[in-house]
Amino acid sequence: MARVDELRLIVRIARMYYEWGMRQADIAEQLGLSQSTVSRLLERSKEEGIIRISVATIPGVYADLEEKLIQKFGLRDAIVVDILDDRDEKLIHKDLGSAAAYYLETAIHQREVIGISSWSSTLLNMVDAMHAIPRKPGVKVIQILGGVGNPTAEVHASRLTHRFADLVNGTPVFLSAPGVVGSEAALQVLLEDEYIQQTLGLFEKVTTALVGIGAVEPSKLLADSGNIFSAQDLGLLRQNGAVGDILLRFFDAYGKPVDTVLNKRVISMSLDQLRKVRRAIGIAGGQRKYPAILGALRGGWINILVTDNHSAARLVKD
Repeated sequence: MARVDELRLIVRIARMYYEWGMRQADIAEQLGLSQSTVSRLLERSKEEGIIRISVATIPGVYADLEEKLIQKFGLRDAIVVDILDDRDEKLIHKDLGSAAAYYLETAIHQREVIGISSWSSTLLNMVDAMHAIPRKPGVKVIQILGGVGNPTAEVHASRLTHRFADLVNGTPVFLSAPGVVGSEAALQVLLEDEYIQQTLGLFEKVTTALVGIGAVEPSKLLADSGNIFSAQDLGLLRQNGAVGDILLRFFDAYGKPVDTVLNKRVISMSLDQLRKVRRAIGIAGGQRKYPAILGALRGGWINILVTDNHSAARLVKD
């Protein structure tokens, strides 16, 4: 077959498939060809430049930023949310929570063991935005940061875990202990509790973890819960280079854990345990939290990031 005749056939098949919406089997039958020949010539249509496939850019969708974040920090995935003002934390929590909710609605599998942090406004917004998913057998929801605190604020922690478990048709497992205790001795007493031991024992089985990324200065929700360190303790953390925390486990600007005596007063999943989780999802954005987000990524403590477009642009550039 002369090249011009071959190209004519390729163009005909390409138009039938891409413009007319015909199936390959129907094209093969109409033209008297084998389906494998039709498939091969469709591939040739791309090689010859007859068909050029492009993905349209849509305002408010940051696929390019997401891909750059994935490549730069070795992530499994990144979700970049369009935010007008990266100083409006209330808006950031709402929009990031909504994006995380949609992601989870499509990502949860049967027999998932989902770990969720207690004191995160973004995660509360995520739960408020979620729709119930179809029942998947064997799903568990584990509280991975102590949820006992001031009575009013404690409602938030239990509501977050319990409601999320209802939405994913899972079984909730609570961590009935404070996030921060008064001393290492108090921690040891609590760790002897049978029910606390059972919950801690499930941390190694978590397949998806949902965590906020905090600045050294605690959020209002965390401060109201009573699960915070004193001003003197926070000063010690800053002196040791802390820029942020995940699950009240602090790290410096390069992601290195800040190991002080304060770490022995926290009841939560450890950073090393979090790093081993198949999907460790960090949800955070805004100017105030930027150093903490960068530190968390540098440390490799999370492998999926949900953040705003302003933070994402800075992360790609820095």
